[in-house]
Amino acid sequence: MNSIKKILGIVWMLLALATGYYCISIFGGKLTSGKQDDLVFGIIIFFVLMPLIVTGLFTFGYFAIKDEYKD
Repeated sequence: MNSIKKILGIVWMLLALATGYYCISIFGGKLTSGKQDDLVFGIIIFFVLMPLIVTGLFTFGYFAIKDEYKD
């Protein structure tokens, strides 16, 4: 069971990296579109939600790899 947790920890960390890349590549263009609606949406996604999501996924994966969830 611990080996499954470690493998899933790696999966969570890779998912965090993929989410960060997706948010930067897709929603980063919203910041430069020139429309006010896109700018507000891009700022919310890029500066508020993306750091929360990526940090949460990466931290969860890190703790899974370090066996913090033994019990």
